[in-house]
Amino acid sequence: MRAESSEKPGIREQHALRRRNNPLFDETRRNVANEDLASARLDDGLELDHFMEEFQLLVQRAIDLKPNTPSETVLEIKAALDKSYQQACALPGDQTQVKQAISQLVNAIMRAIRNGIDSDALAEQELEDEETARRAHFSLQELPLVSALTHPESPIGENELIPSLLSEPEQTLAPSLTIFDKGQMEVLCEDARAFLSQLDPDRALDEAWRRLELMEEIFHQSHQPQRGDH
Repeated sequence: MRAESSEKPGIREQHALRRRNNPLFDETRRNVANEDLASARLDDGLELDHFMEEFQLLVQRAIDLKPNTPSETVLEIKAALDKSYQQACALPGDQTQVKQAISQLVNAIMRAIRNGIDSDALAEQELEDEETARRAHFSLQELPLVSALTHPESPIGENELIPSLLSEPEQTLAPSLTIFDKGQMEVLCEDARAFLSQLDPDRALDEAWRRLELMEEIFHQSHQPQRGDH
């Protein structure tokens, strides 16, 4: 009997499916039984239950904010909401409504903050920059690999980072790589080439080699010296 995967699995089930029968992973890790999938699904479900309990309390705190609430408290709640969006992206099931609620609450808080800066041009620009960065961060968290890698209890261990990257579809690999800085990308490219050269010297794993080439291309393109640099 084959265990069907969830329509939208959480990060633990995702990683179990990523490993299953995948030649890029160690043999013991690629042998993912139905029981392993069920266990991963259970852990994802437990995280969902815990999240919803905490999220309801957080939403109530946000709703209860008063105009005279200290700014430290307001910023603390906004930071918690930002974190909740990241958490929601890692959960199983369709969390669209939860993420929309978070965005609406954050936008309401940002409007209140903006109304209190008294036309301060510098503060206004800082708020715009923060909003742009938050939108980009939220967008990246929608990528399954990113939500798994940035989770505080990521199911992707350090020794499985390279196999996971080389297993990622090319259309989502490129944006997922933006979470790494120049130094990290350089190391990842070197480690990935060494990994594949040892694992697959005959280059039978065509897709993995193409993803390595994409990684190296992205690294070189994004870190070329700009005109005027010395």
